[in-house]
Amino acid sequence: MVAHDWQFYGRRDELRQLTDILTRNRWFFVKISGRRRIGKTSLVQEALRLSGRARVLYIQVPDSDPAGVVSTARDFFAAFQAPGQLPNSLKTLASSIAGLIRQGFIVALDEFQYFHRSALYEFTSHLQTEVDRLSTDAGAVHGGLIVLGSIHTEMSALLDDRSAPLFNRLTDTLELGHLDLASILEIQRTHSEPSPERFLFLWNLFEGVPKFYRDCFEQGTLGADRKTLLQRMFFSSSSPLRTEAENWFLREFRGRYDLVLKFIARNPGCSNGDLDAHAQSEDPDSRRQVAGYIKILSERYGMIERLQPIFSKPTARSGRFYIRDNFLRSWLAALAVPAASVNFRPIEQLIEEADARLMNAEGHGFERLVAQAYAERSRRGLGDFPLTQQVRGYWDRKGTEIDLVALDDSGRRIRLVTCKRSAERLLSDVSAFEGHVHRFLLASPRYRDWTVEKAAIAPLLPPETREGLQARGYIAEDLDDLTRGL
Repeated sequence: MVAHDWQFYGRRDELRQLTDILTRNRWFFVKISGRRRIGKTSLVQEALRLSGRARVLYIQVPDSDPAGVVSTARDFFAAFQAPGQLPNSLKTLASSIAGLIRQGFIVALDEFQYFHRSALYEFTSHLQTEVDRLSTDAGAVHGGLIVLGSIHTEMSALLDDRSAPLFNRLTDTLELGHLDLASILEIQRTHSEPSPERFLFLWNLFEGVPKFYRDCFEQGTLGADRKTLLQRMFFSSSSPLRTEAENWFLREFRGRYDLVLKFIARNPGCSNGDLDAHAQSEDPDSRRQVAGYIKILSERYGMIERLQPIFSKPTARSGRFYIRDNFLRSWLAALAVPAASVNFRPIEQLIEEADARLMNAEGHGFERLVAQAYAERSRRGLGDFPLTQQVRGYWDRKGTEIDLVALDDSGRRIRLVTCKRSAERLLSDVSAFEGHVHRFLLASPRYRDWTVEKAAIAPLLPPETREGLQARGYIAEDLDDLTRGL
């Protein structure tokens, strides 16, 4: 296979938007938010390259006190050879930034959410003063300010809350999510020989976080087998992802939420009652804290989500909890304990255990991947099923379990989907799934006169399995089918 250099992948709409902002040649104040490692800085770098803007100051704000922030800022001023007086306080940091912007500089402040800390909050008032002056002279100001942050609630509190000094000062906002499946496929097709099983393995680990795929590329593992990739990326002394979760997700928690996070990661789809029972068994005194932990992890950090079965009310008591981020879920469910044991046990055994746990975790990951593939295909006008609602699962207290339900309101079609990590299980589980479909239709009489389709999906379907499913009246699909044309 011909070797290719790493490129900038995906983000075409966001890149176009940011490049247009940079080429306006007038004042701008942009917020870019998204989880850590999602590619915020890379997006800014690529937009700067395309726009030809060369006068830049980048500052990565530390989680520190005012003196630490100012000291770090002075280092970045020197590294980027920014002209003017070096700042010696939070107030002069704001004025120095404004001075550079008036000279046509693009200033980027990364990890901006740290200014939400009480010790640093005064900076936002000083920055407001400078931003208002720059806005007044917008036509004559040819530079701009970009703030990047990874904790959505704190970024919103700094920039969107009516009581915040910087409220209503932004000129533009970009929210970065994961790369879409088409972009991930482009990465794999460019740098490895993709297969359905490998696509699932990498997506379940890294989802759409471009930094992780680039780390694999730089380690030469994008095309490696599972165990080689795990060893080089997580189990060697120089592995780039060995401490990723601790450094970028869990460090600031200081163990406070381990009880909840680990249980949800290892038991995706658990209920409130499951969490309470686990807390009671592990630490009776912590049970009363579970609701507060869930609220913080969900609303502040966006790490967990509570999903309801399709068609149910948001307040229904049937909600189930999931870790939002594939990497964090895979780390907590499969990798954390083996990776921490490398100094005490044979590494081959640890990798074997981690890989077996990852395969179990890929069951839930596969359902999410199929739902995303259906959504992307519908959005691009591909395939035979235009969606009118988000694809979600259905369950009830009678034991009914439908992995995914897809709706085409205009065509009055409903597709009920069963997903299995192993193709062998699809045929053997068809009879049980028929019972789930029957109970679902009894509970949802409005769909009885619709065209009801049943689909069975696995990562890879052998021809005989596909034929057997089709003979039973099922639409048989695998990842080759679902990614065709993306």
